Amino acid sequence: MRDEEISGFRRSLGLPGLIDVHTHFMPERVMTKVWARFDAAGPELGVPWPITYRRAEDERLAVLRGFGVRAFTSMIYPHKPDMARWLNAWAADFAARTPDCLHTATFFPEPDAVRYVHEALEAGARIFKAHLQVGGYDPRDPLLDGVWGLLAEAGTPVVTHCGSGPVPGAFTGPGPVAGVLARHPSLRLVVAHMGAPEYGAFLGLAERYAGVHLDTTMAFTDFIEALAPFPGAERPRLAALGDRILFGSDFPNIPYGYGHALAALTRLGQDDAWLRGVCHDNAARLFGLPGDSQTIPR
Repeated sequence: MRDEEISGFRRSLGLPGLIDVHTHFMPERVMTKVWARFDAAGPELGVPWPITYRRAEDERLAVLRGFGVRAFTSMIYPHKPDMARWLNAWAADFAARTPDCLHTATFFPEPDAVRYVHEALEAGARIFKAHLQVGGYDPRDPLLDGVWGLLAEAGTPVVTHCGSGPVPGAFTGPGPVAGVLARHPSLRLVVAHMGAPEYGAFLGLAERYAGVHLDTTMAFTDFIEALAPFPGAERPRLAALGDRILFGSDFPNIPYGYGHALAALTRLGQDDAWLRGVCHDNAARLFGLPGDSQTIPR
């Protein structure tokens, strides 16, 4: 699917738009460093990782809106202490000047984490990001127990990079987050990248805990299928969990066109109702956004 064909895809499903729960908008100097990291990832991964949408912030917003994305996020994540609070301040300002962005926040295991997460919730944060691979921290750290408790009580989703792809970290894999869920079973944890490459284990957590969702970020695309293919035997579980799978893209940091991420979903053998849920309705319900596609004439 070429990018110019995305509008036709939306119309064919009767969607009022797309909701993308995994997009990155960051302070410019942070984004520049992230892009440099991807530029250098080739030797580590064995394949190059070109940034398809390496553009200025306002241009990236125009591109995303041009695809018909009606709501998206500003996924931010710290890699060291004393970073999360100022990232949250930037993201709050970005959300204030970008009404179609879901106000995003983050955290790190540090003594004041509970305080600034509470402040972010009070300021209107609607989604959080936890990146266990980049952050290199154990989500079961006692400094985070109060954070997870706050988020579980608030019902605020947390997109969590907890799978071991593209390269494993000290605390990636299903074990650490399973420990968090055992203590906070009502937590709305969104497993980024479908949990690649430990797909089956993370699907199992979603089957066990009603608050666990998975996002499709990069999953099923040719790029990831070459590195960590999704097992064909697991496809029936995708259908069973269809109301808790959310579309994510990783825009702008993807090595292919946005349309390909959508086309990859159409190759899974699921029906149109499943695609409508994944691309729009599931996230609309999760975040209380108006406009269920089932009510819109086709």
